[in-house]
Amino acid sequence: MTSASPGEGKSFICANLSISLAQGVDDYCLLVDCDLRRPAQHLMFGLSNRAGLADYLQHKKKLSELIVPSGVDKLSILPAGPRSINPAELVGSASMTGLVDELEGRYEDRIVILDSPPLNAASETAILARHVDGVILVVRHGLSRREHVKALVDTIGRDKIIGVVFNAYKTNLLDAKVFGYYEYQQNYYYSEK
Repeated sequence: MTSASPGEGKSFICANLSISLAQGVDDYCLLVDCDLRRPAQHLMFGLSNRAGLADYLQHKKKLSELIVPSGVDKLSILPAGPRSINPAELVGSASMTGLVDELEGRYEDRIVILDSPPLNAASETAILARHVDGVILVVRHGLSRREHVKALVDTIGRDKIIGVVFNAYKTNLLDAKVFGYYEYQQNYYYSEK
C-alpha cells in the first residue's frame, strides 16, 4: 500500500485493512512496516520499534524474533525497527527480495501487507512494487495532486494497481441530497423503535 505524497492517510488505512483482513474467518494477516524513514505502524498499535525490518535487512536477525503480536487476533506486525542510514539500499537489497519471497511462501493462509513510504518521499516504493502481487493507492481528497498520482501510476505500472482508496472525502449539501438514501437505511436499521 502506498500513496503519492506524505499525509494522505496511507498508514492508517493500511492498519485498518490489516485488522479487517485478520477478522476474516480463514485468513491470518502480517503487516510489514516498510517505511524505514517515518515508521508509523508501531505507534498505531502501541508497540515497540526497537527491533524490526531494518534489523532483518542489516543484521540478518531471524524473523521469529522480530514479528510481534498486534493485540488483534490473527494479526502480526513486523515493525520497521530503528532508523537506518540507507533505507533505499536496504529495501532494494537481495535480503528484501528474500524476505518477500519467504513471507509469501511460508504460510498459505496468511495475507501479507506492506506499508511502503510515499513515492514523492522515498524511492523505495518503486522497488517494493516489483516484489508484490498488487498495489493499493491511497489518494486523499483535497491534498493529492493529479500530477503526483499520475507519476506514481506511471512509475509502478497500471497492471500492478489493484485498487484505489479515496480518503477523507467531505460531503456537501448536494451529495447529501443525492446520496441521502444511505442515511435513511442507517436510520431504518439502527433506530430505537
